[in-house]
This record gives sequence, C-alpha cells and structure tokens, in this order.
Amino acid sequence: MATDHIRYDILAQAALRGVVRTVLADAAKKGLPGEHHFKITFNTTAPGVRLSDRMRERYPKDMTIVLQYQFWDLAVTEQSFEVGLSFGGVAERVVVPFDAVSAFYDPAVEFGFQFETIEGAASDEAGARPAEKPAPTTPRLALEDNKSEAPPTPTSASVHDPAPPADGMTAEVVRLDRFRKK
Repeated sequence: MATDHIRYDILAQAALRGVVRTVLADAAKKGLPGEHHFKITFNTTAPGVRLSDRMRERYPKDMTIVLQYQFWDLAVTEQSFEVGLSFGGVAERVVVPFDAVSAFYDPAVEFGFQFETIEGAASDEAGARPAEKPAPTTPRLALEDNKSEAPPTPTSASVHDPAPPADGMTAEVVRLDRFRKK
C-alpha cells in the first residue's frame, strides 16, 4: 500500500472536530434548537481538560456529559469549550479541549461520530514521520437507532459511564477508508 503523505485520517478527524466546534458555538449563541441535545464523551486525562478532583476521581478515564436541560455559560473557543453543569446538585465548570473529545452524538436526529486515536499524529506534527505507518485509523460515524430514550431529569446534568449501552442501542460503524481507492 502506498504511503499516505497527505494524512487524510488526520484531516478528516480535524474536520469532524470542526463540526463539533461549529454546533457548540451555534448552541452557545442561539441555544439548542428544537429537540436537539448533545452527548459528548471526552478523555478526562487529556491535556487541557479542567474538571474538579471529585469528578476526576469518579471518572478517571472517560466521561460523557449531556447538554440538554441544565447547563449554562457555554463558551466555545477555537481549541476548547467550557460549560457549567450540575453534578448531583453541585455546580461545576468543565473545560474540554476539542482534541479530548472521543465521541459526539445528537439523539434528536440520531447523528454522531466517534474519534479513534490516530497513530503517528504527534510525530507527524513535529515534522518527523514514522518509518512505517500502521493501518490507518479514522473517525467513525456511529448512527445509533434509539427512539425510546427517556430524557434525563431536569434536576441535574446527565453523566454517563462510557460502558457499552445496556438498553439495546446499536451503532453502525462506517469507516472512511472503505471509500478509498486501493
């Protein structure tokens, strides 16, 4: 297989992170339209993530937040988003760099995607290219079919463990490299 000097995997991931940034920036300015709401999973150990010690202890690796009913002061920059949420009745401020986001899903329209780790991305950005690149990993589009989801109670923000869903949700994974000419 030919070497991918352009690194389409990195470009595709950056474009999808741009979708998350654009959608959140629009929600920060105008609020959530219609029934739209967002489930955002992120790596709590990623550089730049700001989270209380209490929440970091409870979610040492990954955390999913739901922006639907009780969130406030959503602010979006080029590199991250910041939002106020209530966890068990305790108000907290969370800062999440877009690079820390591992999944995004809007249940209202059953649209979302999941990011995978891209091997060699850090060394590529530093100007060095690995001698042999592993098989490409690309963002996955997950189309979940779940119309019977009950909304979270409006008394607190929803936080979900990233464990596999037990409520029968399914996901179809579409790999972008499937469409590449070989």
